[in-house]
Amino acid sequence: MLQVCLNGTRGPGDHAGVPMSPESLAESAARAVAAGAGEVRLHPRTPCGSTSLSPRVLGPALDAVRAAVGGGVRISTAAAAEPDAGRRVERIRSWTVLPDLVSVEWHEQGAEAVAEALLARGIGVEAGLWAGTDGAELFARSSLAPRVRRILVKVPYPSAGGEAEQAARSVLSGPVPPTGAAVLLHGEGRGAWPVLRLAGRLGLGARIGLEDTLLLPDGTVARSNAGLVTAARIEFHAAGHAEEG
Repeated sequence: MLQVCLNGTRGPGDHAGVPMSPESLAESAARAVAAGAGEVRLHPRTPCGSTSLSPRVLGPALDAVRAAVGGGVRISTAAAAEPDAGRRVERIRSWTVLPDLVSVEWHEQGAEAVAEALLARGIGVEAGLWAGTDGAELFARSSLAPRVRRILVKVPYPSAGGEAEQAARSVLSGPVPPTGAAVLLHGEGRGAWPVLRLAGRLGLGARIGLEDTLLLPDGTVARSNAGLVTAARIEFHAAGHAEEG
């Protein structure tokens, strides 16, 4: 499975193709799915460009993207959108349009309360386990671990290839409980493509998009999320076939 991550905290100042409005998110998502993405991850943005978990911001973004691609729309509850965990819980309880799956960064303060609020609303939870944090250890001790639908292993810094792979493997080989949940593996910056290839070799889910990298595997600037997805499909499948060989 290949996920496209449309924007993250990037904006037009980083790349002209970063989608911000519900309409541009929907257009970028549709093109990425047509290029081969299996699901869509987005960060809803206010008219001023800030990430937000407000129902007035989230609802229109989800509605627009779903109208363009159907289901499979994911978001994140990372502290970048709402630093206060209690406020994040309030936001979740106020949503009128619900996402399909929501990432909870397990190393962040209040992660379990956020996950409980999501589960109480019938929303699927993805446990975000970041390399270089105590997220994996905290998740291993959590009573909520068996209720998580997917585990997202993230290398959250622009490491070079070998370093990024090693960081990803350290989380995968750590104290993550055998929940039976699917695993999605991804890196950022210089680590995006090496970690995507590792996911291909290991048969895990992967993701790519302007949230994670602006560059294609050859180092040139990507024109769009769809362009990154096209390149990712080639890299992912080649890595998988190389492992089989």
